[in-house]
Amino acid sequence: MIRHDQPTIFGDNLIVAVSSVEDGPMNFKGNDCDEIRYNRSAFLDAAGVDPLVATLVQVAYEDTTNFTRYKVVEDDHTGEGILEPLSMTVADGLVATRPEQALFLPLADCIGAVLYDPAARVLMLSHLGRHSIEQDGGSRSINYLVNEFGCEPSDILVWLSPSVGKQSYPLQSFGGKSLHEVAAQQLMASGVARSNIEVSHVDTAENQDYFSHSEFLAGDQPEDGRFAVVAMMVD
Repeated sequence: MIRHDQPTIFGDNLIVAVSSVEDGPMNFKGNDCDEIRYNRSAFLDAAGVDPLVATLVQVAYEDTTNFTRYKVVEDDHTGEGILEPLSMTVADGLVATRPEQALFLPLADCIGAVLYDPAARVLMLSHLGRHSIEQDGGSRSINYLVNEFGCEPSDILVWLSPSVGKQSYPLQSFGGKSLHEVAAQQLMASGVARSNIEVSHVDTAENQDYFSHSEFLAGDQPEDGRFAVVAMMVD
């Protein structure tokens, strides 16, 4: 973990951490499973999270009609997908409603959006890539918290993880804007205050400390790895 790349907006209410290349790849696909188990366990331990209380945000692309699927973590989801490949709980975002429920999302260009309502004590980790952004994923994440938990958008604090920038990955559907720019616009359109949104300064296509799928495809990064975001409420 790179200290100056970690979020600061949540204070002591949450544990939120983002890994980097030095922590090793966090994706099972195409990698030795024992290595990934070690990398994930070491990263989570360093962040202060027991791997057995974490749940994987398992994003799937088979259904191209919906990239805004959100679910609440239940007790039987605990530990799912962390030390073994894949998870039975497919979702584009997971919600934790109590402390010691950790949410874990591997990434390599897309945004991991951490959304926290300190008044309602509800935590969400939402995957915002091109597909979900084009389906208004930022706004729909907020609306899910409002509709399911009675959250007030003005209370919600948000951190947007490292992501690919518009120089190498412009969103043509949004006039060439970046994922970060459009995500922030969608969040604010749903009532989140701009002052409540912290955006990572890291462009994964330019910063070699982070894995980038687009840079791997371009031949500029040797490994198609994933870094990870973990988030958990504390007592």
